[in-house]
Amino acid sequence: MAHQALWSGRFREPLSEIALNFSSSIDLDRLLYEEDIAGSIAHVEMLAAARILTAPEARRIRVALKGILKEIQTGKFALTPDVAEDVHMAIEQRLIQKIGPLGGKLHTGRSRNDQVALDERLFLRSAIREISKLLINLQRVLLYKAEKYFGAIMPGYTHLQRAQPVMLSHHLLAYVNMLERDFERMQDCARRLNKSPLGAAAFAGSSFPLDRALVARKLKFDGIVENSIDAVSDRDYLAEFIAAASILMMHLSRMAEEIVLWSSAEFGMAHISDAYTTGSSIMPQKKNPDMAELVRGKTGRVYGALMNLLTTMKGLPLAYNRDMQEDKLPMFEAVQTARQSLFMVAHLLVHTTFDRRRMEEELRTDFLTATDMADYLVRKGIPFREAHAITGSVVSYCVGHRMYFGNLDLETLRTFSPAFGPDIFEFILPQASVEQKQSAGSTAPHEVKKQIAHWSKVLAKRRV
Repeated sequence: MAHQALWSGRFREPLSEIALNFSSSIDLDRLLYEEDIAGSIAHVEMLAAARILTAPEARRIRVALKGILKEIQTGKFALTPDVAEDVHMAIEQRLIQKIGPLGGKLHTGRSRNDQVALDERLFLRSAIREISKLLINLQRVLLYKAEKYFGAIMPGYTHLQRAQPVMLSHHLLAYVNMLERDFERMQDCARRLNKSPLGAAAFAGSSFPLDRALVARKLKFDGIVENSIDAVSDRDYLAEFIAAASILMMHLSRMAEEIVLWSSAEFGMAHISDAYTTGSSIMPQKKNPDMAELVRGKTGRVYGALMNLLTTMKGLPLAYNRDMQEDKLPMFEAVQTARQSLFMVAHLLVHTTFDRRRMEEELRTDFLTATDMADYLVRKGIPFREAHAITGSVVSYCVGHRMYFGNLDLETLRTFSPAFGPDIFEFILPQASVEQKQSAGSTAPHEVKKQIAHWSKVLAKRRV
């Protein structure tokens, strides 16, 4: 079926159905209907203030727009491809149906180019606010777990090999710090995108005396995008958000990976509630950490969204190009995935318990305090490199004899160095290892308490 568009005045034949289906974006941009109507109401109020429309005309248009909003929300007016090619045209056509030719005055001084840029900024501003709240919530869950399990000591890892004892609380608080930077990146992005592009029109501005600053104030923007070409032809605010979301998803993926590892029989350090695991269709014994795995897997969606947008934009000359219609999918993909993943990880952690006994067992059956043994020798006056070599020889001896530090006696240790004394056995206990740390930000209990106190204060008063 041929489609007659509002812009079709200079064309001799209507847009073909094939071209319409290919170019239609309403299946995606219909999600922006609230932002589109909010922008239109601000625009029409500005037109009245500038005396481009009369006050009665503006009032009729405003009331009709609010009516269309309710029609969409209740399902009375469906935004489908057979209505129009995009959400902007659909709403404008419905406006004209409701109030006649007066509805056609709404678009005075405006283009879909600045209109869509406005809708995206409004949508993203709201999405960042929601994602920021979810970030804070996840930080609070991690803080709660750090407080609950304070005192629990676990094997710390490098290269996925057991390395040194650390407090579980210290490990969990590392993610609180990472998420804090994610929060800051979101706030920075929100600050930069909070400028109004409306009034730039197609790209050259308008011959009408538009009050762009008034529209910006009505929509709670910090100001306007000063250059009209820049206002409609860049999507760096989207790229910045998706880049920040990609880093956030990387952090969530690492967290999810550790939950997967720790809940395995090989680690056995974490236990996920049945409500957040699934079984196997063939192996009755299985309890799979699917929610964590899905977060890890969904990270690729956001990475893909970033590459999608950057590739779309990389070769476009100024100003607007229809390629930019393709910016909606990566934006929605990144927002939805980040939002869902933050929500899921918070719930997953709430319903995960940590096994102190298993952690303690793993600490006893390895050489995680080898660095502490070397440090002990340094305190006895032996240069660190020599102390490192001596300790390495002790480890090699234990491996060869299938034993651990706890199986050694003082006489055997003194065959490696006469500097070993009776106090060595207390020095290399896992508890002693964490307690002996003195540097700021370390895994020492007093330092972890400082971190807990700091984040308790920060997160208690944080609002977005």
